[in-house]
Amino acid sequence: MGQVDFQSSLPASAVIAVALWVESWETGLFAVIGAVVSTLTARLLAVPRDTLDQGLMTYCGVLGGIAMLVYLGHHPSTYVMAVCAAVMCTLVTAALGHLLGPFGLKAFTGPFCLVSLVMVLGAPSFDRVWHGTPRTAVTPAASSSPDVGWTDLWQGFFTNIGQIFFAGTWYVGLIMLAGLFLAGWRVGLFAAVGSVTGLLVAWALGAPAALIGEGIYGYNAVLTALAFGVVLLRATAWNHAYAVLAAAASTGLTASLSVLFDAFGSHTFTWPFNITTWALLAAVPLLPRITRAEDG
Repeated sequence: MGQVDFQSSLPASAVIAVALWVESWETGLFAVIGAVVSTLTARLLAVPRDTLDQGLMTYCGVLGGIAMLVYLGHHPSTYVMAVCAAVMCTLVTAALGHLLGPFGLKAFTGPFCLVSLVMVLGAPSFDRVWHGTPRTAVTPAASSSPDVGWTDLWQGFFTNIGQIFFAGTWYVGLIMLAGLFLAGWRVGLFAAVGSVTGLLVAWALGAPAALIGEGIYGYNAVLTALAFGVVLLRATAWNHAYAVLAAAASTGLTASLSVLFDAFGSHTFTWPFNITTWALLAAVPLLPRITRAEDG
C-alpha cells in the first residue's frame, strides 16, 4: 500500500492501511483485496522476491480494488470485479514496465489508470455488474465561486493526500501524512509541498472552493512532488524547483482531463500525475541542470 506513494516502508504502509479502514470498512476491505490478489498473482507468476517484497508489481492492484468500490458500488459483483482488476493491474504493470523501460520511464500508476478506465467504461454494458452510478462516484456539487475560505484550505491540504486513495475526509489524509513522515522527513515534506502547490495553483486559477477543499485538484500534485522530489531526481535546488513546477503542471492538467473525460462518462484517476511525470521525466536528458537520481 505504501508503494502507491513510492514507499516500501512497512510502518508507512501499515499507517496508510489503518487510514483506509478509518475512511470506511469497505474501503479498507477492498484495498486489502487488491493488495492480496495482486501479490498472489505476482507470486504465482514467479516475480522476483525482492520486487515482490517492495510492492513494485502490486501497488496498482490496491488502487484498482478501491476504484471498483467507488465506481461500481458495494455489491457482490464488485468483489469479483475487484479481484479481476487486481490481477490485470499486476499484468499491465509488467507490460508497461517492459515497454517504457527502454525510454527510462516507469509504469507509475498507469496500469491502475488503464485497467480501471476500461472496466468503468465497460461496466454499464453488463447488467450483473452495473447497478447505477453510486454516490461515491459523484463529485460533490460545487458552486462556481472561487472564494476560498480557511476551512477549504486546511481541509484541502489533508484531503489532497487522502484522495490519492479516493479518501475524501481530511482526517484520513492527516493519518496518511503521518505515515509518510514515518517513511522519512523528506517524504513527508514533499507530500506537504505537493499539497500546498496544488492548493495555490487551483486557487490562483479560480477553481471552485468546494472542489479545492475536497482535494479534487491537489492529489495529483502530491504524487508528482513525491516522484520528482524524493524518488526520481537528486536532491538539488534546481531539481526541487523542477518538482514544484511538475506539481503545478499536474494541477492544471487535472482540470483539463476532468473536462475531457467527463464527455464520455469516465474519470481522471491519476492520469494527470502519470502524463505530467512521463513528459517531464523524458525531458530531463536534454536539461543539464536537472539530474536524475541514478546519475548521481
